[in-house]
Amino acid sequence: MGLLTIGAFARAAGLTPKALRLYGRVGVLVPAAVDAESGYRLYDPRQVPLARLVAQLRRIGMPLAQIRTVCALEPAAAAEVVTAYWRQVSVDTAARARLAALLVRDLSEGSATMSSMNVRYATGCETGIARDSNEDAAYANERLLAVADGVRGPGGAAASTAAIDALASVDLTDASAVEMVAVLAGAVTDADRAVRRLATDEHQPATTLTALLRSGTHLVLAHVGDTRAYLLRDGELSVLTQDHTWVRAQVDQGRLDPAEAGAHPQRALLVRALGGGRQVEADLALRVALPGDRYLLCSDGLWAVVDRAALASMLGAGADPERTVRELMAAARAAGAPDNVACVVADVVAA
Repeated sequence: MGLLTIGAFARAAGLTPKALRLYGRVGVLVPAAVDAESGYRLYDPRQVPLARLVAQLRRIGMPLAQIRTVCALEPAAAAEVVTAYWRQVSVDTAARARLAALLVRDLSEGSATMSSMNVRYATGCETGIARDSNEDAAYANERLLAVADGVRGPGGAAASTAAIDALASVDLTDASAVEMVAVLAGAVTDADRAVRRLATDEHQPATTLTALLRSGTHLVLAHVGDTRAYLLRDGELSVLTQDHTWVRAQVDQGRLDPAEAGAHPQRALLVRALGGGRQVEADLALRVALPGDRYLLCSDGLWAVVDRAALASMLGAGADPERTVRELMAAARAAGAPDNVACVVADVVAA
């Protein structure tokens, strides 16, 4: 079969001549030959599958420079690159969606004030059945919701308390949404320093920390370790945090099956904690609170023994925060409560 003119090749590949000229200039899809006298571009019919691949990659928004890389790979390797690209697109799209929602709400409501909504909350913190000391701490007021789980051993209880105290002193009055994130990041650094000051020659205390700090309709989430934050919105329960544990890292890297992680002997081994290792880096996220939202912050003494379906059922039953906390603590005890248990339940209501 002979070579095709650019027009015939464009029709066969489902592209335009203009696109083919662009792809030729950047080296993504080079003509098989160029007529020396006329300068016409000629294509081999066997290039049609490649042209169609380029068109499909362009439709998902992949940059031409990356397309050139994909086209040079074997199919299996190309598939991995496309998968990684789309995963990043999904992350970026979700981030833009959150920002758009924030902007829409700000523009719709104008300047939000602390009186635009209220938060009803309750806390619970127990030693559990199998422990003889309590290193967990739970805290809640109109501005701050927080749970911390001190690493078992000398200073664990002091560490969890010190971490929450460092956040409780933060004042976000008149802070913008962007400033809130910066302020909370600094507060987490202060909390890390406060925990490190508890160190002795024999022991360095450490603690997890998960907190929501509020100003108006905005919430900033800070998270270090394996305490968790959940959101019940419109009947759907979602986890807002990622566990900073060794088993979670192994699952993310494909080295451990998720079904094995819950029973793994090192499931509680932290890879990030305040006071542990190098200066800690917290996960930070800015959120918009909506009336009807219900938040749960809890230590692994609750979520590790009460499954997600049961949590969703109790949180969605319609009871007030105080009763819901009692039911959650009772569920942990019924499951054996092998660890300390701490939780905060908070409802967002219109003023």
